[in-house]
Amino acid sequence: MDVKARIGIIGGTGVYDPSTFKLKEIFRPFTPYGPPSDDIQIGTLGDVEVAFLQRHGKGHIYPPHMVNYRANIWALKQAGVDRIISPCAVGSLQEEYKPGEIAIVDQFIDFTKKRDYTFFDGSKTVHISTADPFCPEMSSVFLKEAKRLKIPVHKEATYVCIEGPRFSTRAESKMFRAFADVIGMTLVPECQLAREMEMCYCSLAMVTDYDVWAEESVDTATVLRTMAENVDKLQKLMSAALPKIPEVRKKCVCADVLKEAGA
Repeated sequence: MDVKARIGIIGGTGVYDPSTFKLKEIFRPFTPYGPPSDDIQIGTLGDVEVAFLQRHGKGHIYPPHMVNYRANIWALKQAGVDRIISPCAVGSLQEEYKPGEIAIVDQFIDFTKKRDYTFFDGSKTVHISTADPFCPEMSSVFLKEAKRLKIPVHKEATYVCIEGPRFSTRAESKMFRAFADVIGMTLVPECQLAREMEMCYCSLAMVTDYDVWAEESVDTATVLRTMAENVDKLQKLMSAALPKIPEVRKKCVCADVLKEAGA
């Protein structure tokens, strides 16, 4: 490959505006974990070099529990990425988190069951810290720009990640409400694998519905419709925030995770 990018975006096609994304190269790397979900598209958003990867593949062919998260993170690392921005769709577990609003995730609770959670599953065991699993510098940039643009945003949100692909039962949803703000299916192990690779990671969670604790039904059509109606907010936020992300990582410890783990 001839082009590299320091910022990676993992999401769906709607999170960037094709009219402003200038494609330079398509990269499909080999990884020790098999193929990534799709080609990595390297180009520019505005004047910022980015690598874009569709988490679920073209046509949304991989459900959350079948996404090859290790291959995706490995491939982005090969493309030169050291910062990952992850727009995603989530359900709301709290009344104040309204559909169409954005939550900047600060913590996660893992309720997944059978995914590949680490790169260190061979001859070496490494215990990384996930006390504060997200990059505070990038979260701060996106929070500041969302407020400047008057985009409804919540900071320090807790995300509970479930296995999927089914949605929660009402009993589960009511239980999760006691501990988290939003619910989704893709954050884990993506964010912790990025951390093992010493990559900064920021989750921009678009609230698409109230989960079934609210006595409402949740279906894929509702999620997709709400996401489509509000994707312009993510596009504006990304366009505004990307140029503000510093090239040198000085205000986070993401680049030293393995060193702190004694690896």
